Amino acid sequence: MEPQDVHVFVFDGLSDWEAAYAVAGISDPQFQRQPGRYRVRTVAPREGPVVTMGGIRIAPDLTLDALRPADSAMLILPGGVAWEQGKHGEAVEMARAFLKAGVPVAAICGATAGLARGGLLDDRRHTSNARDYLAAMKYSGAALYEEAPAVTDRDVITASGLAPLEFAQHIFRRLDLYRPAVLDAWYQLFKTGRVEHFAAMIRAAGP
Repeated sequence: MEPQDVHVFVFDGLSDWEAAYAVAGISDPQFQRQPGRYRVRTVAPREGPVVTMGGIRIAPDLTLDALRPADSAMLILPGGVAWEQGKHGEAVEMARAFLKAGVPVAAICGATAGLARGGLLDDRRHTSNARDYLAAMKYSGAALYEEAPAVTDRDVITASGLAPLEFAQHIFRRLDLYRPAVLDAWYQLFKTGRVEHFAAMIRAAGP
């Protein structure tokens, strides 16, 4: 069976840590409900390498103009200061196309500002770095803002830049990547650092 692609938007200055847990979990078949069901592919605004905030050079798999929602299981939008500068409108429009096609979009930190500016959070429960941070986008969905690390409403996942773990948890749940007991043990392991949760993952994953 051919794996389904999960696309991660990459761009100069993206915040390395924000999608790290999600990307690693999707790419590592260990403990997955259906190992190999998904693969991660990177998509950039243009051809050529991009350099993250941490100085990591990424050679993208494809450009946004070649991406089709029908070919993807999810679009992940990491944060970075470029969103706050009003950049990456083309990625927001791609997110709009994904949602119209019924394909989920996950945005964290600055990327939530991009979605808000594009009107994609006007009628969905959501979160971000702070209520005032998102209010600066002058969007119409402020009444639906929730004080939570991460929120899922229909096909949109949003998260604070301080919550990459919860961001990944919501992504994994939406993709049905792990059995519920495995996902809970995974979250507790990385949240608490207590090794007994790793043993719980092994038990929950079963034979």
